[in-house]
Order: sequence, then C-alpha cells, then structure tokens
Amino acid sequence: MKLVNLFKVALVAAAISTLSGCGTINAINNLAPGAGETFMQIWDKWVKNDGDIASATMWEVKVDDGVELQDVIDAINNVGINNNIKNVGELPLSKELNARGIKSDTVYVMSFCNPETARKMLDFSPAMGGFLPCRVTIVGEKDGLHLYSMNMDMAIKMGKKMPPELREATMKVRNTIWEMLQKGKTGSF
Repeated sequence: MKLVNLFKVALVAAAISTLSGCGTINAINNLAPGAGETFMQIWDKWVKNDGDIASATMWEVKVDDGVELQDVIDAINNVGINNNIKNVGELPLSKELNARGIKSDTVYVMSFCNPETARKMLDFSPAMGGFLPCRVTIVGEKDGLHLYSMNMDMAIKMGKKMPPELREATMKVRNTIWEMLQKGKTGSF
C-alpha cells in the first residue's frame, strides 16, 4: 500500500513539474480546500473500477434489502420537499424500455433543482449547466436496488474557488442530495 501511495505522489509531482509552465500551477492555486483529497478519492475509485470514469465520479448507495421502489422514491421526494429542492422530473426508464419490448430491471431517474442556486452557479460558470439538474437514479442490480448520483464534491472542491455565498448554497444542495441517498436507502422519512 505504501508503494501505491509513493507512486501516486511521484505521479502528481511529475505531472506538476511537467505542467508548471502552462498555467497548471495557476489553476491549482485557485482550487477550493479539499481538492487534492477529493481528486485522490476519485483516482482510487477509477483505478479500482478498471478505468470506469462513471463509477469513479458517482456516489453509490445500496438500498437496504426489503425496501420497495416506491418507498425509495417517496423518501427521496420527501427530502427534496423538506430542503427546498424542487423535483423537476421523473423518468421511469425501465417501464418505457419494457413497453418497447426491451426487458429491463428497475431504472428510475429523478431530477431535482434549486432554481436560485442553479442561476448563481450558471453565473459563476455557464458550463455548470451540463450538471443541471441534479439527478438521483435508482438502478436494479443482481443484489437489489442501488442509488447513484454525481459526486458533487468534484464541482465544489475540485473546481475553481466559489464566492462564499455560492459555496454555502451549493453545499446545501450537495448535502440534500447526500441525504436523499441516505434516506432513500432505508425508505425512511
């Protein structure tokens, strides 16, 4: 394990020394606190999952055995209501696939947005529009239901430092999505 950590440090040092002349140091100096730790967590998941970038950049939570899909949906929606995050759409994708004759286990996509925070985020970086709205996807796998959502720490910690007001608003959305995953996994209110 120490050899792996030493390799990571050497890799980062080599990258920094190689890229120092092309604005990389400037960008690194503009990162939010916790960027390095978040990067390493994503890197470790990327390696563990054989280069699967989606697995590396998502939060995943397994739903407790015996919790029904509707309980998961209700719990997630309840968290949104309690935290002023609007449900802006639901897509029962597996129902649509099955209706088209394509056998599919559960795939249910839920989209959420806090309009004020979304506008502030777009003012900060229009490219953030690609992350809107926040999504929680419920996926049936061999061992049961799983919840997936983008690891929002990437946008908050690995991106350019946000003004304090925007960071606070974005952290509220981040914490709400995390709570949705935690309450959704148990189907609890």
